[in-house]
Amino acid sequence: MKFGLLINEGPFTHQASDSAYQFAKAAIEKGHSVPRVFFYFDGVNNANKLSEPQSDDRNLVKLWGELATEHGIDLVVCVAAALRRGIKDEILAEGFRISGLGQLVELGMAMDRTLTFGD
Repeated sequence: MKFGLLINEGPFTHQASDSAYQFAKAAIEKGHSVPRVFFYFDGVNNANKLSEPQSDDRNLVKLWGELATEHGIDLVVCVAAALRRGIKDEILAEGFRISGLGQLVELGMAMDRTLTFGD
């Protein structure tokens, strides 16, 4: 099964991003695919390479990038939401790219299931 994920919350203010990451990992381990993850609203903060969590905290920005590289996942950051939060190409973490809402529409059409994490 192909899963598309929509993440609407940042990595440190809500459990949504962590839950989405754990879901993606588990789905891939079970033989499913996660071709695209779309980051919207505050979820775009998952792509900020300038974030520096404490050494004893998980680094979701890094974890998302590693998962994407390892499994060919397209990590798409909504351009409008990113610009509102000061996120531009220069501060995108490895594995992420900025694009428009058309990528979210395409995700919904191309996947077997689309799951939303966060409000």
